[in-house]
Formats: sequence, C-alpha cells, structure tokens
Amino acid sequence: MPPEAVGEEAFEDAPATTLFPEEAALLGRAVDKRRREFTTVRACARAAFARLGVAPAPLLPGERGAPTWPDGIVGSMTHCDGYRASAVARARDIQTIGIDAEPNGPLPDGVLEHVSRPEERAWLADLRAAEPGVHWDRLLFSAKESVYKAWFPLTRSWLDFEGASITVDPEAGTFTAALTVPPPQVDGRPLRGFTGRWLVRKGLILTAISVPHSPS
Repeated sequence: MPPEAVGEEAFEDAPATTLFPEEAALLGRAVDKRRREFTTVRACARAAFARLGVAPAPLLPGERGAPTWPDGIVGSMTHCDGYRASAVARARDIQTIGIDAEPNGPLPDGVLEHVSRPEERAWLADLRAAEPGVHWDRLLFSAKESVYKAWFPLTRSWLDFEGASITVDPEAGTFTAALTVPPPQVDGRPLRGFTGRWLVRKGLILTAISVPHSPS
C-alpha cells in the first residue's frame, strides 16, 4: 500500500471485539467461523480508521455485497483461514483500494478453467515450472479478486473473471491487469487497467491494488 493508505491485519481472531448492533443483526444464525471472520475483519478496519483519525462506524454490505465505507473513506477487506485484513484511505488521496488474501495452495480442481483466460494459463505453466513453491494459479485468482474489489467502487458494475487479463512479474512482486471490456471513464480518463503488488509469506498469498487520483 502507498503511504496514504493504512492497513491492519490479524492472524488470530479478536474475541473482545464488539460489533455495532446493525452489524450483529446481519449474522443471524451464522456459524462460529463466519462470526469470527466477520468480527475480526471489522476490528482490523476500525483499527485502521483510528490511525487515520476516523471515528468507528458500522461496516455493512451494500450493492453486490461490497462494504459501505464512511463518507470520505475508501477501503477493502479480506479474510481467509488464519488471516484477516483491511486497508483504508481518505478518498481525497486514493480513488479505490482492492486487497485479497488466499492460502498458498492450489485452486480446487476445475476452478482454474473458470477464472482464467488462455493467455494467463500459458504464463502460469511457465512460472509453475520455474518456481513451484508459489501456487501461481491461486495468485492469479487472488489478483482477480483484488481487481474486482478495486473496480466495483469506481464503476458500480459487475466484472467477471474474463474481464481482465493478468500478467505477473515474479521478480518485482507486481502484476498488471489489462481490462478486456470497454473502458469506463474514471476521474476524467478511460480506465484501461490496474497495477498491483503481490506477496507470498507465512503460507499466504496477498495481492493489493490502490489507484491514486490522476494528475490534474
């Protein structure tokens, strides 16, 4: 994340975290695992708020399940087994943020064909042979999740897995996403893609995108 953004992460759940009543009402009869994920990722977001000087606020799912952030704030949340995180920034500094975390393990059988494009499967084969310690298919999936989380607040529209073509730089720890759909106008310019960063550590794959405002 750039210095304008604040991230908080947790490798264990926070049992003392108190939800806002409207957040708690969303859980209904949710199982314990869902409750812990939901609660801890919001604890991460509120810890990030505090570092920005923003008061705690309920984080409720809005359109297509995307979190509704306080006025003037952009952000993203993610969770997987053993990890929860949130990154936030002031909207005057950053247009949008997308983060995702996944276990560094292979995708389930049959998933790759549904989430990838032919050109992506070609570089996946090359990287898998060169560096088998990284599950590149899962990294591709994570990057596409981060792309969608960054895309949706800007466009309020759906983007499927075919809507972006990902390339990864294994040395720099970066990736690019070239949109394969007609580019929408964002901040006065056509949005043609995203750049992001990735990291593999502690059995996790992390991907992150942040989009600054265009120069005036």
